[in-house]
Amino acid sequence: MELRDIEIFLTLAEELHFGRTADRLHVSPARVSQSIAQQERRIGARLFARTSRRVELTPIGARLREDLSAGYQQILDATRTASAAARGEVSTLTLGLYGPQALDLAHFVDLFRTRHPEVRLRIQEVSFTDPFGPLRAGTVQVSTAWLPVREPDLTVGPPVAAEPLHLMVAAGHPLTTRATVGMEDLADWALPHIAAPVPEYWQQTLSPTHTPAGRPIRRGPAVSTFQEVAAVVAAGEAVCLVHGDAARYYRWPGLRYLPLHDAPTGTWALIWPTATETALIRALVQAATDAGPRTA
Repeated sequence: MELRDIEIFLTLAEELHFGRTADRLHVSPARVSQSIAQQERRIGARLFARTSRRVELTPIGARLREDLSAGYQQILDATRTASAAARGEVSTLTLGLYGPQALDLAHFVDLFRTRHPEVRLRIQEVSFTDPFGPLRAGTVQVSTAWLPVREPDLTVGPPVAAEPLHLMVAAGHPLTTRATVGMEDLADWALPHIAAPVPEYWQQTLSPTHTPAGRPIRRGPAVSTFQEVAAVVAAGEAVCLVHGDAARYYRWPGLRYLPLHDAPTGTWALIWPTATETALIRALVQAATDAGPRTA
């Protein structure tokens, strides 16, 4: 099937009108009819049900539209990207990352850069106090976020990191003398919580209100940065569940990171606004998928 014929088919599947399809594509209605008839002969089935009043996709036509749409868009995007590169234009993709993730997630970031040297991948730090704001404002095009993410306007992509959570405590905290520490122990201590208004379901990952057995967990100081988290924990005002990268990169005096025998897995994934998905975002997602998530 020629690319022009695919374009005619997909446009007619959208317009469901031969005249409007011809106008959009600047061809004659006869050219549209000829193309569709040729495609139906090649496939051996009707793609559209036509009457004097309406045009509708047949079930086979609907399936063909679904199968062709994504590939056709990828061809168009790839062609535009190649044309821009030929003109010396440099595309930029801004990726939002947290803290030291530029180091931890280099396995897929480097793969994307190797595959797409014509693209400038810009890294911008984002904050847990506003996990989705930069995406909605357009200051970043794609970002990482810990799961779950249940935002109707955002697409959740492949996981990029997955490892057990740790418990950050003060160096002299009583839990440091225990042989094992588990999630039920959180009921005896306060956890910091995010000062900014973020979705409660999202905050529950690191600041749950109940243990797995249902015992309530107190919430202590409100925090806005990781430095504030570290300060209240080092002062003995709270303990805090943290992701594995914190235990690797923030080994400051006065802090200890304890493994939990029943630790939940902290999973990070790529997220982006569904309405503004681009070929570059899909290329980054593909690199992340091919590289696989970073694990402990």
